[in-house]
Amino acid sequence: MGVFLNLIDAILCFFFIIIALCAPLIDSQTCLPIDLFPKVLVDLKSWYSREYGDYLVEEKPNFFVGIVWLELLFQWPLSLLNLYGILGGKSWFRTTCLIYGVSTFTSMVAILSEMVGSGKASDKLLMMYFPFLGFAVLAILRGLLPNSGKSTSAGRRPVDECLVSRFGFNNHSRASLAAAMLTKSP
Repeated sequence: MGVFLNLIDAILCFFFIIIALCAPLIDSQTCLPIDLFPKVLVDLKSWYSREYGDYLVEEKPNFFVGIVWLELLFQWPLSLLNLYGILGGKSWFRTTCLIYGVSTFTSMVAILSEMVGSGKASDKLLMMYFPFLGFAVLAILRGLLPNSGKSTSAGRRPVDECLVSRFGFNNHSRASLAAAMLTKSP
């Protein structure tokens, strides 16, 4: 399972780097004054919207602007935390990854529902957005999977070790743990 988790973490790390860079430099142009950005970034966003036919970026409907604000104020800081959590092997990474995944999944469902429902989105545009829906699902799954075992919280012991030392027996079976918990007071 460790190799599988490392592969998922590598994929997530790649996507979190993309979000960490694109959210403040590109996506924020949707809701902040354009004169705050260098011409090269404005031109890059204009090229993207023309090349992929991203009508949401061009038309800036209110729901889309709201989702971009959510991305900037909530999801972007979480992506930075998740990068730190992956690279630092932090025990809280699963929690922040789950939160990020659920928030991004919700945003992507709203955006993709508009794109598919309106019929305005090209296949090329949908192929740009769908990987981020998959990324959100992967982040949710990673938040639900156990840690790879390479990190533990400082000052905390695994549950079995704690219960064995507290109840004074060496058999790790569930039946023995349950019997010990019922017969000894905490």
